[in-house]
Amino acid sequence: MTSPYIGRFAPTPSGLLHFGSLIAALASFLDARHAGGQWLLRIEDLDQTRSQADAERQILQALEDFGLEYDGTPVRQSERLELYRAQTERWLEQDLAYYCDCPRRALLEHGPVYPGTCSRRHLGARADHAVRVRVNDQPITCHDRLQPPLTQNLARELGDFIIRRRDGVYAYQLAVVLDDIDQGITDVVRGADLLDSTPRQVWLYQLLGQPTPGYLHVPLIMREDGEKLSKRLGSAPLQADQAPHTLWRALRALAQPIPTDLRGAPVAQQLDWAIAHWQPERLPATPHIMEHSLSD
Repeated sequence: MTSPYIGRFAPTPSGLLHFGSLIAALASFLDARHAGGQWLLRIEDLDQTRSQADAERQILQALEDFGLEYDGTPVRQSERLELYRAQTERWLEQDLAYYCDCPRRALLEHGPVYPGTCSRRHLGARADHAVRVRVNDQPITCHDRLQPPLTQNLARELGDFIIRRRDGVYAYQLAVVLDDIDQGITDVVRGADLLDSTPRQVWLYQLLGQPTPGYLHVPLIMREDGEKLSKRLGSAPLQADQAPHTLWRALRALAQPIPTDLRGAPVAQQLDWAIAHWQPERLPATPHIMEHSLSD
């Protein structure tokens, strides 16, 4: 028996939602609603140094402006630290993870693959020690509903990776997997910039003895200078008074054949059509779409 669909949108409150954020949220929302499933909201505020005051409220308002109604109450990662701590401690006790005090300069000298410097040093717990999880020398293949299969050998291409940073902040890879398991997420729809991190997450699912969710990585909207739309680069925030026009552009960016007579129609009317006719297979199997190629 197939589990009921449970999807989620997980923004970081480091700035306002922009058109690129809308693409990811809309694809996730439509995939869940088309399947008759739930769509949850998780605020990924692990790194408090990046979180901006009032950003969460503005994110919630933007979702409301665009008719993207989530189920239940938003979950915040900053309120779930005990979940991450407990699992990290279990892996340390089982020797599936270890403490690491390698300075950043030394890591840069070794290139992208961590050489395992601390793997047998048996360092003790200290506030300024990172924690790394052990990987094995086996390929991991991630299957996506849109993108080509991705295969990585973590031991050869990355090495044992960090699940808690030296400053005590738990890593995205750990938190997202534990949260998705805890919330019963069956399908993850997100931007293609996160495709490369999927093998690490699949490895953590395997360590935990849990099935991986289904994945759909949608193309990123790219600026003419080759950079993705992002909060970091100050991409224009979503405007409530432009919601019908912006939603139309977003559906077109997702390659959905929304009828011309719905252009400029109320948000609810456009979403009703989009939920009923959602066809993610129409998207190009590419990680990027150039912004200037989108039709208004």
